[in-house]
Amino acid sequence: MFELHLSEFTREEFLRDYWQKKPVLIRQGFKNFVDPISADELAGLAMEAEVESRLVYKKDGQWQAQFGPFDGYDHLGEEDWSLVVQALDNWSEDAAKMIEPFRFIPHWRLDDLMTSFATKGGSVGPHIDKYDVFICQGSGTRRWRVGDSGDHQEFSAHEVLLHVKPFDAIIDAEVNAGDILYIPPGFPHEGVSLNTSMSFSVGFRTTSTVNLFSGLADHLIDNELGEELIEDPERKAVEHSGEINQDDYQLIKQQLTQLLDNDDVVKQFIGCYMAKAKHELDLMPADEPLTPADISEILTTNSLMRLGGLRAFYFNDTVEQGICYIDGNEYNFAANIAPAIKLLCDNVEVQPKQLTKWHKNEAFSQFICEQINAGYWYFAE
Repeated sequence: MFELHLSEFTREEFLRDYWQKKPVLIRQGFKNFVDPISADELAGLAMEAEVESRLVYKKDGQWQAQFGPFDGYDHLGEEDWSLVVQALDNWSEDAAKMIEPFRFIPHWRLDDLMTSFATKGGSVGPHIDKYDVFICQGSGTRRWRVGDSGDHQEFSAHEVLLHVKPFDAIIDAEVNAGDILYIPPGFPHEGVSLNTSMSFSVGFRTTSTVNLFSGLADHLIDNELGEELIEDPERKAVEHSGEINQDDYQLIKQQLTQLLDNDDVVKQFIGCYMAKAKHELDLMPADEPLTPADISEILTTNSLMRLGGLRAFYFNDTVEQGICYIDGNEYNFAANIAPAIKLLCDNVEVQPKQLTKWHKNEAFSQFICEQINAGYWYFAE
């Protein structure tokens, strides 16, 4: 449905010359683009409590922001407001397909697909993001200004809106349906809708060191790991009891590095941590629990679809041992079905012909049966 056209460079050249280095406007990156969801459907989603959404507008010259769910929008008028919905890929199968052309970037970096509807003059204000984003223009037209990275002053335009002070633009352009604007972290930017418009943003981000260590600590506690104590049976007497001397510093540091050098522990943590859903999942368990025998039969004719927003990963060495990570949990499976598990993790949709070898494999049918009954995968109609 969506095919990425990079007429001026290849994917490899984009990563070499632009990724996390400088912004670029890709004209007609999506040819013949059609919004995968209507404005009315988006407005309806923002009325649901499970969906993360917000309104941004100005009142008496002051920026305002409200968080959903919303009861209606008539009070906002016909100009100068924006509706933003996070994680549209969790709620719209058609919209989620917009992520597929960007899979030359590993999926563990993916944040979500954010969508914006804006009336004429609508904007969320000038700001700086800490993540990479591909802003794909849908219907309508917007003017985008992007500044260079550097020492920019930010301020609170509202308690939940962090804006940046005026900046000189290195990109100043009107974008139309199918145009894609890539912006790396740290580059100030502002988009203003020139008419009623839709925009779709595929965001990629990493996590901070402090969040990683916090997550690692939780993982160790939950799994009763890392409880080893320092042992020093050859200790010698010291003259200064208040000093942490160099030998003791090295002992403490070694205690930490031994943990981080334990690939079994760290890989399990990273796999589980990165596989946690970024936003609430719209789980789709089967209407009636299926059996492995049912699975084997259905696999011959129906594609397997992964739930929108579900994160599933593997390490190439441990997957061969029968380990993968789905929705924040480690899963074990028969090692001989590792190639099929890779297919599930690498693709949102797996077609019957790709699984021909596995239709009658009991271990694979059992694994898929558990995943479908949990609501993580489902069969396409």
